[in-house]
Amino acid sequence: MEKQTNGKARTNDEEKIQESHEAQANMWKFVFGFTELAVIKCAIELGIADFLEKNQEPISLNQLSVALGCCSSSLYRILRFLINRGIFKETSTKSGKSGYVQTPLSRLLIKEGENSMAAFLLFESSPVMLASWHNLSARISSKDNSLSSFEAAHGKDVWKYAEADPKHSNLLNNAMACDARIAISAIIDDCPEIFKGVNTIVDVGGGDGTTLRLLVEAFPWINGINFDLPHVASVAPHAIGVVHVGDDMFNYVPKADAAFLMWVLHDWSDEECIQILTKCREAIPQDNGKVKILEAIIGEKEENIIRGSNNKKLKDVGLMLDMVMMAHTSNGKERTTKEWAYVLNEAGFNRHTISHINVVQSVIQAYPSRFLPCSETNLKCKLCWFIFKVLKKH
Repeated sequence: MEKQTNGKARTNDEEKIQESHEAQANMWKFVFGFTELAVIKCAIELGIADFLEKNQEPISLNQLSVALGCCSSSLYRILRFLINRGIFKETSTKSGKSGYVQTPLSRLLIKEGENSMAAFLLFESSPVMLASWHNLSARISSKDNSLSSFEAAHGKDVWKYAEADPKHSNLLNNAMACDARIAISAIIDDCPEIFKGVNTIVDVGGGDGTTLRLLVEAFPWINGINFDLPHVASVAPHAIGVVHVGDDMFNYVPKADAAFLMWVLHDWSDEECIQILTKCREAIPQDNGKVKILEAIIGEKEENIIRGSNNKKLKDVGLMLDMVMMAHTSNGKERTTKEWAYVLNEAGFNRHTISHINVVQSVIQAYPSRFLPCSETNLKCKLCWFIFKVLKKH
């Protein structure tokens, strides 16, 4: 018995030692996690992916360093790091020397690529956006939690900062356009039927109009209204079938058959979301209007996944995005299905559907309640609002 006991004890000790070693290895990855972001940003700025894409044959280190004007030894180390992560691939040139080619992952770093994510990475890795992460613990430790990490770092919220800094505003708009190209392509492929019967659509918080330009190209019968803050709408490029309107979505939303919001509502608190959705509800026909929302839906509690996502590799992205909202906004957050149901119901949408597509976001379609009361902010009939609240529960 004593030998067996000693044997079990040794086994337990060995397991604990192994667990400790694994924990340390994982923690080292966290300690130096920033290196991946920094090195990928370096690769984008150097234009490595852009040059390799123009040359279909493997490119030697010497050719690449000369073309990019880089130190060959430093470039080699950058490439070695990225190749170990599936970004670029080392292979043989025609002369038998070592050369480099693209991979599906590295093609996402082409600056002008159709599905490029370069603009989004350059935005998130900018000094302005990174500064807010250094104030995350201070934000959480504050009693009222009213000052965002971004405000603590810069003295103003992300929207006012962008309005005052055209260069940063351009980074932001390029990042949103980058996501729009990926997400709208998925919508067109996976659920084009949601635009059937829609003649006019207003994109609330539509940035530079990329979303509507893509939608109008795919569904040419649609007339688009790109709606954003004046400093954004005023510099949005011309697009056939799209008009740009500048104002505040908390004041009003232009009339249309349908309203579209992509990665807008996660920037705001529940109360603010309800205000925005109410303005959208007032802008669409009450009999057949719809509000189409494109947002990530995180799993309930222990699931910790993008609910319904077809790509399990996206399972943690929703939780990452939730941290991004905490760092960059005052009260924004990613929401669960229950949380989405709550804000939609409170805004006067008694029915909604969810369609999962092959990106991090899902498509939520919200339908206005048939019985609509007077605006709660301009309440003329208290009985009217009371009846509405009762009907929403049934």
